Amino acid sequence: MPVPALFVVSGLTQYLGAAIAVGLFAVAGAVEVGWLRIAASAVLLLVWRRPWRSRWSRHDVAWVAVFGVALATMNLAFYVAIDHLPLGTAVAIEFCGPVAVAAVTGRGWRERGAIGVAALGVVLLAGVTVESGLPREDVVVGLAAIGVAAACWAAYIVLGRRVAVAGSGVTSLSVAMTLGALVFAPFLAPAAVPVLGDWRYALAVVGIALFSSVVPYALEQVILRRVSAATFSVLLALLPATAAVIGAVVLRQVPTPPELVGLVLVSGAIAMTARRTPEAPGAVGPTDPPPA
Repeated sequence: MPVPALFVVSGLTQYLGAAIAVGLFAVAGAVEVGWLRIAASAVLLLVWRRPWRSRWSRHDVAWVAVFGVALATMNLAFYVAIDHLPLGTAVAIEFCGPVAVAAVTGRGWRERGAIGVAALGVVLLAGVTVESGLPREDVVVGLAAIGVAAACWAAYIVLGRRVAVAGSGVTSLSVAMTLGALVFAPFLAPAAVPVLGDWRYALAVVGIALFSSVVPYALEQVILRRVSAATFSVLLALLPATAAVIGAVVLRQVPTPPELVGLVLVSGAIAMTARRTPEAPGAVGPTDPPPA
């Protein structure tokens, strides 16, 4: 299968999982569903990677724990955001995090210009959201939550690179997700776990974890072996579009023309941050998406 097609499948499954999660918000709160997704993803990744077979120093565990907290916070904030904002809008605004990292760590005019293009797209998306007729409280909470998610995504990228260099990225991810779930468990598990008493909801949680974490991350590993980091970064520009498609088809959140312009601007900013220097396939780019 061509790489762009694999990437589209990865994006569609990732945001299909988010759309399924939105359907559970009526049963449990957004943060509770977010925690269930993190915990279920951690279990699936632990079974897959079996990190206990590796040796872990205290230093490694400490960095993985910080990484896991940033990852968990990012996911929880994202779920709060999509409970108040359209999925495509939330995903586009969240990309400010990796675009900012690319701009700060980059040296060319493309990275610097990408900040302006992304900012213009976000301002347009935020303005449309404010005027969309949504309750003011939803708009304020949604924009604040997606801002936190974007900041945590930036931290995720910086911390994730450090953790990945020290060992296996997927194995470290399984430990990070487990520790992140454990940190928030005392606050969220009491209200979240009872949802699993209904087998339909339990199956939905497994589906969310599978679609949003395991399948897209496995596909991204295949993609990263076949393309350079620069190409992968350009393909990232497809993600806001795939989120908008899932939002329109599954959640009936049809974007307006101004929202489409905003999505195009953010996608353009993502493409601008792609590295232009040749790199070996499998290299990690500055705008790598969260695997969960």
